[in-house]
Amino acid sequence: MDRLIGIDYGRKRVGVALSDPLCIFASPLETVPAAKIIDYLKNFAEKETITRFVVGYPLNMNGQPSEAAADIEAFLKTLSKQFPDIPVTLEDERFTSVLAHRAMIDGGMKYQDRKDKNSVDKISAAIILQSYLDKK
Repeated sequence: MDRLIGIDYGRKRVGVALSDPLCIFASPLETVPAAKIIDYLKNFAEKETITRFVVGYPLNMNGQPSEAAADIEAFLKTLSKQFPDIPVTLEDERFTSVLAHRAMIDGGMKYQDRKDKNSVDKISAAIILQSYLDKK
């Protein structure tokens, strides 16, 4: 089944989200150490057909790339080299962490659980992917 993968890339951790087969909804999937993300995606691609990567791109409030964009650019080069046939779409990731925290609060997640950055990263990836899906 065709799937889209949402990615919230960070230097230490990478949040990963997955679309449903109809590409309507995004769901948080996993938080992976940044050094292992390519291997994780390769393993995932062996089981499912990935049709697109949607990667969060950090912008400042003025719309210019933030300092973290350099890390994303390096990751994008590696991603396109490892998966040359899968297109990549960049999606504005401003406020995704804030929205992820809001979603956890609204969902009734306990305070201690909300402090877990792994949860924030994978929920942020789902928000990035859902933003793309909503535009489609």
